[in-house]
Amino acid sequence: MKTIRIIAELRDFMRRNERPIYFVSASPFNLMGIDEWVGNFKFISYIDPFDGRHPNVFVPSKIPGFKPKSIEDITNHLLQHPEVSDYITRRGGRPVAVFLMFDENTEALCQELGIEVWHPTARLRQRCDNKIETVRIGNKAGVRSVPNALGPARTYEELLSSARKAGLGDDLVVQTAFGDSGRTTYFIASEGDYKRRAAQFAAEDEVKIMKRINCRGATIEACITTSGTFVSPLMTEIIGKPELTPYKGGWAGNEIFAGAFSEEICVKARDMTTRLGDQLFREGYRGCFNVDLLVDPENNEVYLGELNPRISGASPLANQAAFAYADAPLAQFHLMEFSGIDNDIDVKELNDRWARAESIDSWSNLILKSTGDVVGIVTHAPASGIYRMAPDGSVSYDRFDYRRQAIESDEEAFFLRIAAPGDSLCKGDYLGILMVRGQVMDEFELNDRARNWIKGIKRLYVSKPATEIQCDEAKEPIR
Repeated sequence: MKTIRIIAELRDFMRRNERPIYFVSASPFNLMGIDEWVGNFKFISYIDPFDGRHPNVFVPSKIPGFKPKSIEDITNHLLQHPEVSDYITRRGGRPVAVFLMFDENTEALCQELGIEVWHPTARLRQRCDNKIETVRIGNKAGVRSVPNALGPARTYEELLSSARKAGLGDDLVVQTAFGDSGRTTYFIASEGDYKRRAAQFAAEDEVKIMKRINCRGATIEACITTSGTFVSPLMTEIIGKPELTPYKGGWAGNEIFAGAFSEEICVKARDMTTRLGDQLFREGYRGCFNVDLLVDPENNEVYLGELNPRISGASPLANQAAFAYADAPLAQFHLMEFSGIDNDIDVKELNDRWARAESIDSWSNLILKSTGDVVGIVTHAPASGIYRMAPDGSVSYDRFDYRRQAIESDEEAFFLRIAAPGDSLCKGDYLGILMVRGQVMDEFELNDRARNWIKGIKRLYVSKPATEIQCDEAKEPIR
């Protein structure tokens, strides 16, 4: 094919795609809706939110005794499942796979199955995903992190010594190298706080020690290509809301809307993301990535928080926003980059257009987790589909659908079920994801409408206590 120069050519190329492309992951959430843009795109999932009613989602039967501890475990389990192998073989062609999370074992399995992986190498992705390495990559790109020190913290005295040398004070935030959704972000203001996390810190050669600041969470999606880095609008982060997550620094959703942040902050965020993209490209990385930013409202400073070198939990909002429908979702640029097709798209022109207020509509995701201490087995769970909120704030199921676009008003929401009947339920486990029109926060606090949606969906879950369940660290099938 000739070089792709305009968006219409990209859309046409992807719509006519004949190569089987599979998103292999725990659930279809992160790339929901991409099958409507890309021909021959299928989801191979461990969780079946749609009870077999989605035409492009394939879920193999469960194998007794499999207890995943990570998304990578789930990915590799699916690739080794005989029903998945039969499904891919039966559909023929030269298969391609994309993932939320994967490792070197995944790459070996794909090689055995004749599947081409459309991502940078697992080794490179792992290095970039390291929160310590993120600081160094940001420094090389001229993108500042919150004032920090990198080093061991095997004792409280060692932690304080490093912090004081860097002028960080005694009220600190400490992160270990890896961990999703705020589960390895710790707030340390006393020796007691430290002692509760001493084992985690002692196991690390280095941790990231940060000055604690009053900040607001923001996130931005982008995609690195040979033409440059495509950057989506800045989104808010919903962090640590106890109605949604038991983790104080835990990610619990996002909002996208015009005016979420001042133009000054948005310009800084886009510039930082572009510079990070350029640096990552120099280090060999291509494709989708996500940047979590920390915005200090007192002085309008923007700091690098985390780098997620992959498709992320914010991807569904970016891929289904107004700017994406006007042009193309970021996931299409990712697929274009790995397809081998030459492209020479005007990145600046597109990024400038996406930054305009008229290109940004208002949507939110709410990530619902189990926040109670009671361990149980789910006996009843709300089905995926469209729900309606009554004037009194109560919530009820309205109709089945698997598309967010089926929402017809602000009184409706799309719910994607994660926890199903028969699933064990531990503190921190996912229940599901709500997608609604409009904002769910006022001044970064959940509004009444959001609380009604959360309460309404959670009331539809029923579980029975089960003391025999062993609760490991909650798995992250989304982020």
